Amino acid sequence: MGSDGPKALRKTVLAGAVGNVLEWYDFALFGYFAPVLSVLFFPSSDPSVSLIATFGVFAVGFLARPLGALFFGYWGDTRGRRAALAWSVILMAIPTCLVGLLPTYAQIGLAAPIALTVLRFVQGFSVGGEFTGSVTFLVEHAAPSERGYIGSWAGFSAQIGALLGSGVGTVATASLTQEALHEWGWRIPFMTGSVIAFVGWYLRRRIPESPAFQRLQQEGVVSSSPVRELLTSHRTPLLQVIGLVLLHGVGFYSFYVFLPTYLTKVTDLPMGTTLLINTVCMALMAILIPLMGKLSDRIGHRWVLAAGAAGLALGTVPIFSWFSSGHLALIAAAQGLMTVFISAYMGPFFAIVATLFPVARRYTGLSISYNMASALFGGTAPLMATMLMERSGSSLAPGWYVTLCAVLSLITLSTIHEEKKGTTEVPVGTH
Repeated sequence: MGSDGPKALRKTVLAGAVGNVLEWYDFALFGYFAPVLSVLFFPSSDPSVSLIATFGVFAVGFLARPLGALFFGYWGDTRGRRAALAWSVILMAIPTCLVGLLPTYAQIGLAAPIALTVLRFVQGFSVGGEFTGSVTFLVEHAAPSERGYIGSWAGFSAQIGALLGSGVGTVATASLTQEALHEWGWRIPFMTGSVIAFVGWYLRRRIPESPAFQRLQQEGVVSSSPVRELLTSHRTPLLQVIGLVLLHGVGFYSFYVFLPTYLTKVTDLPMGTTLLINTVCMALMAILIPLMGKLSDRIGHRWVLAAGAAGLALGTVPIFSWFSSGHLALIAAAQGLMTVFISAYMGPFFAIVATLFPVARRYTGLSISYNMASALFGGTAPLMATMLMERSGSSLAPGWYVTLCAVLSLITLSTIHEEKKGTTEVPVGTH
């Protein structure tokens, strides 16, 4: 590696990760401002109907992801990772900014919620190629001895984006009157998000293409039909990624999206307290994910991932009994312990799933399998947890669901015998 190698790698990591910051910033914003958006875009005599309609629009973004995965996966595997990532971040910036400029239902009637739904669909479409594309890009720029650490920055940046969105939402809510917030205050955070995207676009246009993809171009073996080749020759890694994403999605959405609501239902803690614990634990996870990625480079990616999954398999049900105890210190300790296990799972996760696919079909394979599993299992985790609690009458039911997912992901991991040598052939600094 040349003298400017570490500097070039830092720039590459920043460019690869910045789109994830915007993705999760917007994710957090939409959830945070859902009560405001429901009043402005879906006015109804029943507030719960308005909120359900707003979260329905939120779900549209998940439905669009697999389509975006197909589109950007094909683009990234046939034309190059850099171009696909540069345009995916722009395609996120435009609808995010336009959401902040949208007229409300009171101004243009039914056209307002329809426009909001369309913009949410475009955002979901771009996200389908953004996150997994950045994972592919980061892992392919990393030397084999650094894949866990470099790949973990995709997870780190996602946490930073979510924290940034929550923080901006909190500041806006605390510093403005309710009238100002509903009239114009909610618009500023969405319009500000587009700035992050244009910074990302600028950075991504100025960094080199993935060394692994460059080698494919030099050898003249760039795939012409990655989707067909995946479905005919690489069904096993598709299923393996889905099996590993199962715990990744259900674990995150159960402990950081569903849990604050769960705690207010089964304990007397106020929502503000549960959200504070949640925010602190998400900040802790942002710190731990790169550390776990670095640890996995030293002792093995599979070992750290397996430790995290085993911790969740064995510890989740007892932890949920701590949650339902109502004791603040016990609840905070419980979520902190879960955060360690989930960080151990997320740290080396991206290095493992990316290298399951051959370079020529990696962007497509990872995008399709990850987004399908995220939509099926991650996005539905809060709903599943709520239904299981209601049907069983047990406050431990969500814990059993996470446990089942952890066991299935551990079984999947046991089918992955070793990282395939040479799948990210060219370390950074040799191109």
